[in-house]
Amino acid sequence: MSILWVVLGFILLVVGGEFLVRASVALSFKFNISKMVIGMTVVSFATSAPELLVSLQAALSGSPAIAINNVVGSNIANIGLVLGITAMVSVIAVDKSFYKLNWPVMMVFSIALYYFLKNDNVLSAIEGGVLFLGLIVFLVYLIRSAKKDAVLDDVDDTLAVVSNFKIAIWLLIGAGALYFGSEWLVDGSKAIARSIGVSEAVIGVSLIAIGTSVPELAASVIAAAKQEKAISLGNLIGSNIFNIASVLGLTAMVKPIPVTEASILSTDMFWMVGFSAVLIPLIFLPQRLQISRLKGFALVVGYGVFMFLVFTAK
Repeated sequence: MSILWVVLGFILLVVGGEFLVRASVALSFKFNISKMVIGMTVVSFATSAPELLVSLQAALSGSPAIAINNVVGSNIANIGLVLGITAMVSVIAVDKSFYKLNWPVMMVFSIALYYFLKNDNVLSAIEGGVLFLGLIVFLVYLIRSAKKDAVLDDVDDTLAVVSNFKIAIWLLIGAGALYFGSEWLVDGSKAIARSIGVSEAVIGVSLIAIGTSVPELAASVIAAAKQEKAISLGNLIGSNIFNIASVLGLTAMVKPIPVTEASILSTDMFWMVGFSAVLIPLIFLPQRLQISRLKGFALVVGYGVFMFLVFTAK
């Protein structure tokens, strides 16, 4: 029965996230917000909604390990699993903004999160506020420095003519699906953790993390297979920044998140920082500014090793 709740929770999160993105973009067009700003802010926030709801639900229901490891695991999965599999389908070109801005910012947020947690074994409301404020500063800089004629393929122009009634319905469906999906996913995952004798931290960094990364994986692989557009490494890096700064930042502002599992600081955080750090040598050696199929395979193998160690170490 627990597995059924987890599956239903995943389905509702995917559905809820999709409707929320549509409604948010349509609403943004109503307020005459530029397509570039919509792509950088509204879409990013909306696509982080499933992770945010899961972490909030976990923190409020007394499972802080799931709240933290949902984000840590998602960030690892975004690079090891999503980026790795996508590169195996189609070689990924990397632009200079990756190592000049996106990657350094991701590393700063990752190390800041580790410091905040290591310092006193809790992510406080003030520390969550600092992370979220850092995200706002980053977004303001990003929007100001972006080219005015930048074209963002992930913003659908047809959403500019959607009726207010339809937007309201989408918002209601999205909000309801995300609420119940997050509740069922967390409850079902906790029950599975108890039944197979592993910690909630393990479930958070594996089952839940992969589940909240599945929509991203599906979209990236389909786009790569059809070769409809370049797969942007920046999008995945941006997702990792949002996961730390908005998901954990906002969750901590609502309810401080204590570290209840030693493995979060001794193992999982190092894997997250390690997967992020390895991207620099990966994009420069041997072929510059591209992630080949072989490099993608290496990332997937690395992710497989991580998952193996997660379950055998407990």
